[in-house]
Amino acid sequence: MLILRWILLPISLIYFLTVWIRNQLYDSGILKSKSFDIPTIVIGNLAIGGTGKSPMTEYLVRLLSSHYTLATLSRGYGRKTTGFQYAQLSSTAAEIGDEPLQFKNKFPKLTVAVCEDRCKGVEILKKDHQVILLDDAYQHRKLNPGFTILLFDFASLFSMMITLPTGNFRDTFSASSRANLIVITKCPRQLSLAQKQQIEYRIRRRSAAPICYSTIEYDQLRNRNHIPVEFDLSVYHILLLTGIANPQPLKEYLLDKVASIKELTFADHHNYDEADYIKINTAFQHLKGNKIIITTEKDIHRLHIDVFAALPIYYIPIQLDFITDRQIFDKKILNYLSHAQSVNKH
Repeated sequence: MLILRWILLPISLIYFLTVWIRNQLYDSGILKSKSFDIPTIVIGNLAIGGTGKSPMTEYLVRLLSSHYTLATLSRGYGRKTTGFQYAQLSSTAAEIGDEPLQFKNKFPKLTVAVCEDRCKGVEILKKDHQVILLDDAYQHRKLNPGFTILLFDFASLFSMMITLPTGNFRDTFSASSRANLIVITKCPRQLSLAQKQQIEYRIRRRSAAPICYSTIEYDQLRNRNHIPVEFDLSVYHILLLTGIANPQPLKEYLLDKVASIKELTFADHHNYDEADYIKINTAFQHLKGNKIIITTEKDIHRLHIDVFAALPIYYIPIQLDFITDRQIFDKKILNYLSHAQSVNKH
């Protein structure tokens, strides 16, 4: 697979040039971006998947929901519908996507919407809301956001930054110059000064935005009804079921907490069906002794209850936890919103 990706390097060069030219056309004003008089905060990344956009969106919801009327807007990746849709507690992942469904279940009073055209989505939402959070819209250049948060996975900054398909970057590194804040996610808790210096050396060539460092905090195990449960996991053999971009951090978290782990991985945003149930059930039955299935919070919303009801499935929620600079991050967001509201009043 690695050899094939390097064979495709000429396609990566064409992809790089295409994205670079597109960005230049927007930056120069030849292609037009639309601004709005409502505060809009974009959460995005340059690489594909797995940087922690959902935990960041949830962090912002917790930070802002007591002060502002919020809405989240995303494409609704993996859904089988099109156009603008509001998420309901009765919605399915097929209707709105797994991440919006996760937001709605976790924050029932929050307005959660999906739309491929973010400008259209903002137009619909702006009359009833004070702030709109746009999940995964960094490359949606038709919209000119008021504030942009760019996420980098810690590991990605210590590898070659090559565009697709040879590398994992869907945008050029120079695009980081548009960010108002940069957050390095999934960092080791004992982040060294040398690691920070290496990261900042790379980023400072393109961006002067403040850099904050965060990691993933794993919450208590929950059942399919989202109720916390307590197990002595050390006596359980685990089938680790994932359909996310990078399941490795979850595996590493569980390794020393369980008797054994058998992995069953699917593609990111995979829509599970009955054929998958047979595969999952077979893998589960081959485990010996005390056994349960552990999955992710995103996956639990795509595992149809009626098909998987007979299996003991649990999930582990995650949260973003700042290692350093939480106050800097919060202050930058709150200052932007305070200033935006002041300007809009006039």
